[in-house]
Amino acid sequence: MPGMPPNILFEFCDGTTLQGRNTWVAQIAFECDCRRAVRTLVLLAVKARHHKLLRRFWRKQSGLFHIFNICIKTKPDENLAEAHAMRFVASCTSIPVPKVYYAFTYKGVSYIVMRHIKGQVAGHGWSSRTEESKMRILDQLRRMIMELRSAPLPEGAGVSSVDGGPFYDCRLPSRLYWGPYATVREFHEALVDGVDIDTESVTPDLSELLEFYRQPGNELVLTHGDLSSLNILVQGDAVVGILDWETAGWFPAYWEYTCAKYVNPQNPFWADPVDQFLAPMPQELKMETIRCRYFGDF
Repeated sequence: MPGMPPNILFEFCDGTTLQGRNTWVAQIAFECDCRRAVRTLVLLAVKARHHKLLRRFWRKQSGLFHIFNICIKTKPDENLAEAHAMRFVASCTSIPVPKVYYAFTYKGVSYIVMRHIKGQVAGHGWSSRTEESKMRILDQLRRMIMELRSAPLPEGAGVSSVDGGPFYDCRLPSRLYWGPYATVREFHEALVDGVDIDTESVTPDLSELLEFYRQPGNELVLTHGDLSSLNILVQGDAVVGILDWETAGWFPAYWEYTCAKYVNPQNPFWADPVDQFLAPMPQELKMETIRCRYFGDF
């Protein structure tokens, strides 16, 4: 505005001014403009990806594409729990996760803009690695999981996504989002489709499962929930990235192991290495097998 001192950023309609030393309003306005601009660019990039003249420049990968050193992940829902999980893990651990630059929802779709980590999935060429090479990778994974499980549990947290909302798991039957559950008991009751876990008039194996679910002392720990070899990036013998945090959340300690043991059909060999970076829990795995038999397989 003409004649306005250089340290005055805004003049409001009532004649009051905002001095340069009180710039928080200007900062908020600037950040909002930047976010709108970034969102517009992301939406244009995603739209351009499907153009017949441009699609040849991107690898065909459902819900995920790369542009320069940026990766954009889209999902047909408005849940940003994965972005929250990666930011939380990055803030309290040294585990290599994609750096999240921006995340937003638009017209029923979620968008996560993050740094692309260069590497190859751990399963690629696994059988041709030496035992020493395999052990170096598995030792790193073991330390990372120990660090993950030592993350502080937020006060009042139950079984939930990292940010306390519903958690995602496409392997569980009937729906994609579950919870949140205030207690582990509520979580277990949901896994058996609402069956009263105190009931006794059931088959012997189901009785064993319900007894397991009644046990006290189920501590919640931060859990990735899908430690497939396809979600672990390596360069040589170094683990450089842990990907796909959409199933992450606060779960009973056994959940990481039982989920990892039910390996992706694309990498069945991974079931054995799991026992070398996660403490084997054969009883818990047996219980999960019974649950799947009665209440739906992954």
